[in-house]
Amino acid sequence: MQSLNSLKSNVFHVNELNFQKYALELFIFQFNNNKIYQYYVQNLGIDPKGVTSIDKIPFLPIQFFKQHKITTGSFSPEQIFVSSGTTGNSSRHYMEDLKYYNKISAHIFCSYFGKLDQSVIIGLLPSYVERGNSSLVYMVNHFIEESKNENSGFYLDNYDSLAKKLEKLIKGNVAVFLFGVTFALLEFAKHVQFEKNKMVIIETGGMKGRGREIIREELHGKLSGAFNTGRIYSEYGMTELLSQAYLQQDGFFHSPPWMRTFIREIHDPFNYVENGQTGVINVIDLANVHSCAFIETEDLGVQYENGFKVMGRMDNTDLRGCNLLFS
Repeated sequence: MQSLNSLKSNVFHVNELNFQKYALELFIFQFNNNKIYQYYVQNLGIDPKGVTSIDKIPFLPIQFFKQHKITTGSFSPEQIFVSSGTTGNSSRHYMEDLKYYNKISAHIFCSYFGKLDQSVIIGLLPSYVERGNSSLVYMVNHFIEESKNENSGFYLDNYDSLAKKLEKLIKGNVAVFLFGVTFALLEFAKHVQFEKNKMVIIETGGMKGRGREIIREELHGKLSGAFNTGRIYSEYGMTELLSQAYLQQDGFFHSPPWMRTFIREIHDPFNYVENGQTGVINVIDLANVHSCAFIETEDLGVQYENGFKVMGRMDNTDLRGCNLLFS
């Protein structure tokens, strides 16, 4: 008998060979226990018994998170994360288990970047910190706590203090990670010129109306010049998902084993494009056991053998704080 707890345990056993098996099991479970998703699938005229491969699984439009309470099963949420939509009509993610979210996000980060307790984690996320209900801030705060380093912490617009702190840290032997929203990193970059170092910059996207959107290559070039490090990365995450993908040095976003992206045609949500062609990103996040694991985003992207790229946003959709940049 499947349960939320057993499905959560399955996540860490997912690999390329058994991904479809676990995805189909979760699809049936969420169809039976998520009223909104069930209603959506039924209105598409889809018989869940006929869904025998992952390419037949229906993806829930991300707008549903703004209009409905998307939950699988009955539980009292430990926290409600709210997206940074600019229209006041924000998505809500009802968190069933915060310890599980901590485990998921930390596992992904450590698999790419190393142990948190051997790092300094700095958050430059002013607009998110001020909101108080951001999943990104919650995640970075957990990383700060796990680092157990007195130098870890959040900064708002106190750039001089942050610059002095980083100048001292990059001369040491501890790995330094700076998570930053785009507009804050660009503003900070105007105030600094570091000596060559191995600091890691992880930009999370988002100009928040404080300047023109720029392509990712231009952004990373500016950050690399100011911070004098070649280690510039990006995070692809969203309020509606538990998992994150990280842009690596090969220029592609890479996902954990339990997360997979699919690129669909822009004007036909049920047809997929071939690798190398631009379309809309659909995401399967098997960690999303308590909400919906099958989400049709409003982000444009391209799938490749080595990973995926984010190309921006579809037209006529609300700007969201994370990853509005072109790849």
